Amino acid sequence: MNARERAALGAAGAAAELQCELKVNGQPHTLTIDPRTTLLDALRERLGLTGTKKGCDHGQCGACTVLLDGRRINACLTLALMHDGESVTTIEGLAAASTASGEGGLHPLQQALLEHDGFQCGYCTPGQICSAAGMLAEAKQGMPSHVTDDLAATPALSADEIRERMSGNLCRCSAYPNIVVAIQQVVEAGT
Repeated sequence: MNARERAALGAAGAAAELQCELKVNGQPHTLTIDPRTTLLDALRERLGLTGTKKGCDHGQCGACTVLLDGRRINACLTLALMHDGESVTTIEGLAAASTASGEGGLHPLQQALLEHDGFQCGYCTPGQICSAAGMLAEAKQGMPSHVTDDLAATPALSADEIRERMSGNLCRCSAYPNIVVAIQQVVEAGT
């Protein structure tokens, strides 16, 4: 195949941009994007929300974890168009999403990680926090109905269970013990 044929093939293979509507951190956004754009790249490059990190770009480190309609996902492994009309919460919107007014200080998990020195370089921290928020929501959903009738009920999670549930989020600095203690503090506080 010569250069002209390669150029023609490349032009024919280029995807037309499509429109995608996402509600990100409570704000509606309409994006015109290449269909191959990952949710991570749409958040970082198109919306300027750089708190969500690009680590391995293969779904192995968890640095890109965000909440999609309350569920934790790796934003690098999914296409933005697949989530047209859905609601995304990033680290930038987590605190506002946790308060009734939409304003205020830090999310309880953010505050706990600060208090327990649950980070060193901080690169994985946004993904760790979003993952922990999703994990706590998952744990509440897995509780028996007689317990979940109490909206303030927080599941009792052992350190081992927290480690297992957070195993998809890696920390190169090995701040794991402090991350687990911070999550335990939030669980015990019931926030």
